[in-house]
Amino acid sequence: MIHGLSTRKYEQAIEDFTDGYGISKSAVSRELVAATKGSLQKLCERRFDDLDRLAVLMIDGKQLDGECVVTALGVDIQGKKHVLGLMQGATENSTVVQHLLDDLVERGLDTTQPMLTVLDGSKALRKAVRQTFGDQSPVQRCQLHKRRNVKELLSQEFQRSADQRIKAAYGMKDFDQAKMQLEKTVEWLEEINPSAAASLREGLEETLTLHRLGLPEALRKSFQSTNLIESALSVASDVAGRVKRWRAGDMRLRWIAAGLLAAEKQFRRVRGHKLMPKLLAALNLNAIEIAEGSKAA
Repeated sequence: MIHGLSTRKYEQAIEDFTDGYGISKSAVSRELVAATKGSLQKLCERRFDDLDRLAVLMIDGKQLDGECVVTALGVDIQGKKHVLGLMQGATENSTVVQHLLDDLVERGLDTTQPMLTVLDGSKALRKAVRQTFGDQSPVQRCQLHKRRNVKELLSQEFQRSADQRIKAAYGMKDFDQAKMQLEKTVEWLEEINPSAAASLREGLEETLTLHRLGLPEALRKSFQSTNLIESALSVASDVAGRVKRWRAGDMRLRWIAAGLLAAEKQFRRVRGHKLMPKLLAALNLNAIEIAEGSKAA
């Protein structure tokens, strides 16, 4: 318990471990390296050819002692979540994200089928996604990140009011009404803090992509933010949090991979998974409209 271990399976675990490896510090260290290397290899060699069609892709980064590990999570048409891959870089830049996406494509990710991509609003992520998927796969900017970013630019006296206005807009069902409410909030913010207004204006329509696609509320709640992937990364952080000294090489990747696979064992289907066919239909219709618009132009 002092070292953060669960007592639920203590007896079985300690007997299996001591029988197989011994309990010296060096033995434990060797086996942890071997185990996490196995997790990293398993995750990085996954193929997607046999998966049900992926309808949603989420990408997010996690900082670990000065380095960033960018992770991708997919949701298939049945509403099941899958950890897809990860890539390490100095920051969450477009090159790192592009390498991650290229790796996913090489392992069978189909970029010819439209897919909803959920991002935190990072321009680096957006650039790499556009380059890989083009315009046929719509992007949903995380609404929680947008609210947080605007709030952090305001003085305390205006934070609550601004957040309530933005939250009310996102809670509307109609795209045009929600967009109008956000634009009014931008105008209101211009008189208070132009920087906050610019933050809300940037990518405004992409925070309403789910509204524009006309998706049911249950699906909007599942995909309006990056909470699904952040939840998995939270479990990975708990696992990696036991590391006291980070070394160079693949150590960060190994521990995050082990944590993500541990999180995956706890995955449940997304809220509103029975409505996933509606998302698929909306994505297909959106792709057709874009194609027709390009021909007309």
